[in-house]
Amino acid sequence: SPEDDDRKVRRREKNRVAAQRSRKKQTQKADKLHEEYECLEQENAMLRREIAKLNEELQQLSLALKEHEKMCPLLLCPMNFVPGLRPDPVASCLPR
Repeated sequence: SPEDDDRKVRRREKNRVAAQRSRKKQTQKADKLHEEYECLEQENAMLRREIAKLNEELQQLSLALKEHEKMCPLLLCPMNFVPGLRPDPVASCLPR
């Protein structure tokens, strides 16, 4: 009947609009996820550069400490070498 046909047409139109809205929402969600991904990639790259910089600084400071330990009079003082203890290097080498 014509009423059934009208109802089918309205239902199809309503369904088409709902499907369109759903696809748009899905696209927006995917776009948002892609933006978040891009931000996280940039942050990750920045943090990796920071790690590399800090590792380089650690190597330089470790090398400087090794060089210093070779010549440090406080560390070379024989009174500092007590097995199993870590004495105060300054106190043990000061004149009494």
